[in-house]
Amino acid sequence: MTSKQPVLRSVSDTALLVAYHRAMETKRPDALFKDDFAVRLSEGRGEQIARKLLRGRAMAWTTIVRTVLLDEIVLRLVSQDTDTVVNLAAGLDARPYRLPLPPSLRWIEVDLPDLLREKVDALATDRAICRVDRVSLDLADGAKRREFFARVAAESRNALVMSEGLLMYLSPTLVGELADDLSVQSSFGHWAIDLATPAIKQRVNRWWGRKFKQAQTQYQFAPEVGTAFFLPHGWREAEFHALFEHSIRINRTMGGMWVFDLMKRLAPRRTARMAEKWRAGVVLLQRTR
Repeated sequence: MTSKQPVLRSVSDTALLVAYHRAMETKRPDALFKDDFAVRLSEGRGEQIARKLLRGRAMAWTTIVRTVLLDEIVLRLVSQDTDTVVNLAAGLDARPYRLPLPPSLRWIEVDLPDLLREKVDALATDRAICRVDRVSLDLADGAKRREFFARVAAESRNALVMSEGLLMYLSPTLVGELADDLSVQSSFGHWAIDLATPAIKQRVNRWWGRKFKQAQTQYQFAPEVGTAFFLPHGWREAEFHALFEHSIRINRTMGGMWVFDLMKRLAPRRTARMAEKWRAGVVLLQRTR
């Protein structure tokens, strides 16, 4: 990365940032997960992006907590009755290579062609634990998106859809259309997403908005109504796992946590209101149609 190159060249570069955060956790002696693929895939440019973005490394705790939560959801649902996982905007995620999944599970990764091609090349000598299929698809293409969903739904009994780190970059209109298209498929029982409040969106855009613009993307989706946004589109909140609360559980809290602890003792009501304003989490949605 030269001084003249933008920090983020495209939205796909955010996948390198996520991979680098996972690599940071993997290198810890008390790591909560081991993702050696993330270490390999994020070498070089991933670290450069994290160091050049304001708070690029400091925000790693959010990725780490989100990763742990989604790992737990995937393993729990797969142990019950899920036979297919559809990972939308899979990025550099390596779950089918590192999680103890049943070999019979079908894992489908969906992303843009260039990113999938790089990933396939990087993992060419590695073997996944379960069956992995990869599909090049622009999710903004409604006709192709619906055709793909219908085909996968017909081949699945009980599918889990994942869209980690995706919805934030889509317009509310497109998120609604995506939710509609997923909910009409009877075998798509659950959808795991991450969601934040408008205050978080504004803060991130203040930090990284110019970099997003250079990458021809932006942080768009953070509905005021939270998960109620999905109700008219055939989905209801089944579980909400707040990142902040779980960061305490797994001991991966944000920097300066002592300030929050002090405020909580001195002004508990005000602190509770602040926590609600800055609430982000992993959500498991359940189809209602």
